Amino acid sequence: MALQYRILRVDLEKENVEVQEIGETLARRFVGGSGIAAKVVWDETDSATDPLSPENPLVFMVGPFTGTRVPANSRVTVASLSPLTGIWGEAHAGGSWPDELRRSGFDGIVVRGQATEPLYLTISDGQAKLKSATHLWGKDTRETADLLKQETGPDAVPLCIGPAGERLVKVACLVSGGSTEERAAARCGLGAVMGSKRLKAIVVQGNQKPAVADPQALEASIKRNYESKITEYDPGRRGDIYARFAMDLMHGGKEIIKNFREASFEGFAEKFAEEVRRGKPLFCRSCRTSCFESGMDGPVRRTMAGAITTLGSGCLVDDMEAIRAGYHLCNRLGIDHKSTGAIIAFAMDCYERGIISRADTGVDLSWGNGEAMLEMVRQIGLREGFGATLGEGVRAAASILGKNASEFAMHIKGLEVPNWDPRSSNYRALGEATANIGADPYNSIGPITKHSAVPDLGIFVRDSDLARFRVEGIPEAVANGQNFGVLTNSLGICWLACFMWMPPNVHLEPSSCLEWLNHITHWGMGFEEFMRCGERIFNLQRMINVRRGISRKDDTLPGRFLTEKLREGANKGHVPPLGAMLGEYYVYRGWNAEGIPGKEKLAQLGLEETIKR
Repeated sequence: MALQYRILRVDLEKENVEVQEIGETLARRFVGGSGIAAKVVWDETDSATDPLSPENPLVFMVGPFTGTRVPANSRVTVASLSPLTGIWGEAHAGGSWPDELRRSGFDGIVVRGQATEPLYLTISDGQAKLKSATHLWGKDTRETADLLKQETGPDAVPLCIGPAGERLVKVACLVSGGSTEERAAARCGLGAVMGSKRLKAIVVQGNQKPAVADPQALEASIKRNYESKITEYDPGRRGDIYARFAMDLMHGGKEIIKNFREASFEGFAEKFAEEVRRGKPLFCRSCRTSCFESGMDGPVRRTMAGAITTLGSGCLVDDMEAIRAGYHLCNRLGIDHKSTGAIIAFAMDCYERGIISRADTGVDLSWGNGEAMLEMVRQIGLREGFGATLGEGVRAAASILGKNASEFAMHIKGLEVPNWDPRSSNYRALGEATANIGADPYNSIGPITKHSAVPDLGIFVRDSDLARFRVEGIPEAVANGQNFGVLTNSLGICWLACFMWMPPNVHLEPSSCLEWLNHITHWGMGFEEFMRCGERIFNLQRMINVRRGISRKDDTLPGRFLTEKLREGANKGHVPPLGAMLGEYYVYRGWNAEGIPGKEKLAQLGLEETIKR
């Protein structure tokens, strides 16, 4: 059965929509999601494209799993050139919007141009319309979602930007679903791309179901490879399981504390654990377990774990009420809570060292000041006061502040390091240094905790030390993990469900994902070709970056992680030997010593169009 994608092409300048068909040949090479999005960005940008220009495409793409019986399949990739980093940018969101997009009759959207006045896009059962959004401009994401549901129907699912995206804040994000769901495509500042185009929202709804080549075989495989495992999972123990995981993250040296300067924060681990224990599960559509990040706190979404640490321990704030308020304010204004927390921690570091003062900031940015943290969230999201500087991101803010501020700006390729301390794991250190979007600790699927195992990639529970300080085998493991990582984002399946932050024994294997792909498409793809697709996608994203000036000089970590050894905790005395691992990683990838994919490798992957770049 041929897999074809229907892409809605939107020209905002002409207020025109057209349908593009992507055939099976391209679909098999790039799978969907992140892979197809990368092909669009490669084909439609160049080395000089301004991320905030009308010419920069903003791509929304689901994958072949989305809308089927495959578990945890409601995921969308949002991709473009990032205004924060200047290179390949992508963000991902779950909830119901991705599934509803596919039910609307489309698999993706490519937005170009710039509207003369604010617009929003509605898509319903194969029909698309652009409508005026002047009455929505200036409203936060919850207000916008509520109004759009009133206008388009209670079953419609909106995805929108807030004031931050409208004002081109470089860490602006996109938020879907309103207060009861609130899923954010958070990283890389893509909300600013949407704001630059004066597109306020995209509302989707529909009743169409994607075709599956062999639905009976798919159902049987899901029961065998997944449902047999979740029968062992007791939902009543969910809170206790994730509370223990939170304790492991803090005591295992994996989380940000005081802008990565410290290894402990007295009493915070217990508060963190209690926060993730509270509330009821919140399920993305097609998710059957709910994850560490997802819960309800009364009528609104519970604070995400990443926000608890970036806005909390990263800034030495342990007031959970302030952290909750900060998280919800980030969502309402439409800013990435991970980058925002890292930016505020950077500002507090600079404040302590006298690089900035209250005369600059207008507030007391001392460590632990929850009120000041909240005020900075507000200013960043509204691009006001000192927040206008911080909202440019830590790399740009450090350059503006001058002195030695850059020493305290924790970023990789311009994207803020959110929470995972690279000193906690050589695997994480190398994976994050070479990630295509910049600081992305999750781009390489692999070992996270002592329970992690990915047998299909040669990683077993007995090798859990691979997630710590080993060097042997790390470059190969990272590359393979990255190749499968981009596959999960191309298939349209949640990486949390694949290997991380799920109850023990409920994760998915790459071989299961391949089996399901073949049942959906009848491709008969083998495991080698499957992993080669991931390698092709990762290398295409790398070539987008190479064309934008990225090379070995950028595949690094902030100096703090390479030179400053912690005096206590699980990572005491360790810094990752990045240089030694990087050379071996390049060789394994078939890249030259400067980190540029070789012509032979690109030809082998069928990426000849990138050779002349």
